[in-house]
Amino acid sequence: VSATTIYGGTYNLFAHTLPEYGITATFVDPDKAGGFEEAIRGNTKAVFIESVGNPNSNLIDIDAVAKTAHSHGIPLIVDSTFATPYLLRPIEHGADVVVHSATKFIGGHGTTLGGVIVDSGKFDWAASGKFPKLTEPNPSYHGISFSRDVGAAAYAARARAILLRDTGATISPFNAFLLLQGLETLSLRVERHVQNTLKIVDFLHRHPRVERVNHPSLPESPYHKLYEKYFPNGGCSIFTFEIKGGAKEATDFIDRLQIFS
Repeated sequence: VSATTIYGGTYNLFAHTLPEYGITATFVDPDKAGGFEEAIRGNTKAVFIESVGNPNSNLIDIDAVAKTAHSHGIPLIVDSTFATPYLLRPIEHGADVVVHSATKFIGGHGTTLGGVIVDSGKFDWAASGKFPKLTEPNPSYHGISFSRDVGAAAYAARARAILLRDTGATISPFNAFLLLQGLETLSLRVERHVQNTLKIVDFLHRHPRVERVNHPSLPESPYHKLYEKYFPNGGCSIFTFEIKGGAKEATDFIDRLQIFS
């Protein structure tokens, strides 16, 4: 079960690519009360959300969704790429697995493609009987049962020992070095990103030719209360806005734009 307010590439993965491998997704409007509860079925294996929706900065009550997922014996997976660990730590709000595109803020300099999986170590993979790949003996790895023999790190251990081995989804030592370099300045960079974003959001919000700005820091945002709850250090630096008029006005704006990153 996945929120609809996710990155387009992830949506395509869930909607089009994974079904070719027998994995399907049910998409839920996260703003609908009880939507996740209604969507979970007996064969549901996980709930997936983004801590900050890409690209409109939608927010979700992580605590509430985690409670719903856990009541059905399934984990909550949170993509927290936009928030970064500096602004939000979803595991502290009930997430079981957190993923990041390290290419973005963690790397910080556009030099490296990479991703991160963080296993909270808190989810009991053996309790529901839904995760045989983690509980039953693995014949390719000396008959190990990851949940029994590795314990709290079962999910991360299987990802590293089996999937990394078989798919080759690894990065080079040099790329890992570049990501570690980025981590050293993550807090400083994100802090400045947030400061700059709030100034730009305020400017656009007051501009007479802007119809709407989508950022949870704005008091009229439907996500402002969640913003205050989850983001004491400020929200992410990604936002969208709408130009008054139509396609012509939007095209004129793009053609006149001097600086864009």
